Amino acid sequence: MYIAWTTVANRADAELLAADVVARQLAVCVQIDGPIISHYHWQGRTERSEETRLCFKCLPRNLPALEKHVLSVHPYDTPEWLVVAAERVGEKYLSWAEANSSNPPL
Repeated sequence: MYIAWTTVANRADAELLAADVVARQLAVCVQIDGPIISHYHWQGRTERSEETRLCFKCLPRNLPALEKHVLSVHPYDTPEWLVVAAERVGEKYLSWAEANSSNPPL
């Protein structure tokens, strides 16, 4: 399995994005955290923003379609998109994930 993260400006955007990718079966679960505070440089200035973080859980076969979809609908010009491979996944959780994922076309 993979775990991917992004942030959006508010809870409403997070809820829409989470519901969308789960309905499309691109992610088996999306958790929403926040508000969080982000400090970063943007267009030559130091910024501080309150954001909402999404944590996506998906199977390897769904990652390309999940990434393409999230980045295509994301409200930010330069969205955060970080992905890590899960080193271990419980057998029951993995079976549940397999049963609740789409098989995107090749």
